[in-house]
Amino acid sequence: MILAAVAILGGVGLVFAVLIAIADRRLRVWEDPRIDAVEMLLPSANCGGCGLPGCRAFAEAAVAGTVKPAQCNVLSAEGKTAIASYLGVDAGEAVKVVARIHCAGGAHVARQQAEYRGHATCAAAAAVAGGGKGCAWGCLGIADCVRSCTFDAMRMGDDGIPVVDVDKCTACGDCVTACPKGLFELHPVDHHLLVQCRNLVVGDAVLEDCRVACTACGKCVMDAAPKLISVASGVAVIDYRLNELAAPRAAERCPTGAIVWLAGAQFGTTKADEASTSARVAPHLMGSAT
Repeated sequence: MILAAVAILGGVGLVFAVLIAIADRRLRVWEDPRIDAVEMLLPSANCGGCGLPGCRAFAEAAVAGTVKPAQCNVLSAEGKTAIASYLGVDAGEAVKVVARIHCAGGAHVARQQAEYRGHATCAAAAAVAGGGKGCAWGCLGIADCVRSCTFDAMRMGDDGIPVVDVDKCTACGDCVTACPKGLFELHPVDHHLLVQCRNLVVGDAVLEDCRVACTACGKCVMDAAPKLISVASGVAVIDYRLNELAAPRAAERCPTGAIVWLAGAQFGTTKADEASTSARVAPHLMGSAT
């Protein structure tokens, strides 16, 4: 009886093994072996900065020819060249995408109306009456964004505003998700014009809370190409669909420096620049106080 049971089980196992082997041969989906090779050449960051769900998906798209090696934000120039050489294609060109913060209101220019004492995260502070800052839209400076960055591409500046290292940033979007104020956006580096403010209070009264806030004065609208900038929402908004029309003169007359022309990282200002901003803002502060 025992031998019969063993024989039956062995026979059933053999039948299933044969059926599985046949199914594997008949139903197997062929996959280009180059995909594995390209994946090995990728940094395995799986950051999603390229717009695809991980390095495997990027390898598949690169082999299929729908993306160029240059579209990986993490790869070095040598890595892009290696993949291009292996696939026999041009490495291509891609405009680097980085995280930008729409707030410049650090401790040196923004009023703190209350001291937050609690769990040291921006999310927790924002849940308590929006945080302790005078500006309800401003950066809280507790560094949730910095802690979320897995590429060491962010640090907190001396004034309590996060600074993005554009060379290390992969545009993974973790900081965008981490910020409870929604201050981060991903921008190609050729988006040179940037509004570093999200405040919606129109007029000079907002300068009591932040000296670099946008007052929706409209000077940037007048100095920019038609329809490039609007202040209809209460803060300057740039239509990046017209980005090719952007020019530095749109930011030159901004009385607070809320709109800037970037040629790299944000917050590369000097003490002289800060003094210039203070001098421009002072008449507006005096006017709002009278």
